[in-house]
Amino acid sequence: MYQFEEIAQMLDEIADSMPYELYRELNGGISLLPQAKIHPQALHNDLYILGEYIRNSLGNAIVFYYGSINHIYGRLGREEMYRQLTKLLHHEVRHHNEYLAGTDDLGIWDDEQILDYLKRNGVQPNKH
Repeated sequence: MYQFEEIAQMLDEIADSMPYELYRELNGGISLLPQAKIHPQALHNDLYILGEYIRNSLGNAIVFYYGSINHIYGRLGREEMYRQLTKLLHHEVRHHNEYLAGTDDLGIWDDEQILDYLKRNGVQPNKH
């Protein structure tokens, strides 16, 4: 298991290594919150939200959930944890940049992952 400060430091290092232009209009910045967050469609409290891109009246922000990250990846070695955090940050930054570009390909992909999860668990999603 990792301490909150260790995860925060790794995320800071990863964010600092990426081109600044990727963060344009990300006025809410990047945050790490202490809690775990369960996805609202989780069937058995088994689907964690590791991070999310948030747009609201306050602006655009990326939020990561320490409790979720530690639950899913807490037993990994440091190098693999760093690699997983890099993937997570890239994923959320892509959401931000797709929003700025007026697309949502990654959002569609995320939705497909949830549908796959539901199907694997015997739930037939409603077709609208």
